[in-house]
Amino acid sequence: MSAPSSARFAHPSEGLFASLLTLYGLEWSYEPVEFPLEWNELGQPTKGFRPDFYVASEQLFIELTVLEQRLVTRKNKKIRLFRELYPEVELLVVYQRDFTQLLERHDLEFFAHPAA
Repeated sequence: MSAPSSARFAHPSEGLFASLLTLYGLEWSYEPVEFPLEWNELGQPTKGFRPDFYVASEQLFIELTVLEQRLVTRKNKKIRLFRELYPEVELLVVYQRDFTQLLERHDLEFFAHPAA
């Protein structure tokens, strides 16, 4: 996949992360699958989780979270539920500090907006 346009991502950090995946030579897909987390009485999904990236060569889903740590609780709850329901699916969660370290390693700067 070529370098992405950040306009198609929910948050600018995702566009930057996608560029880093491409830099490392990894082919990725953006939000390719939504995993149901809760269902109504008819068995229809009512709540889901859509990881940000899928790297097929690694069979790995990646969730990028650049929220301030104090705001991560709700997302962590979804991630715990996802892991309970889909233990066979590999998921890497990249938190703000991890993302910042990765950017520093490449001499890049990013001022996170509280959204992803």
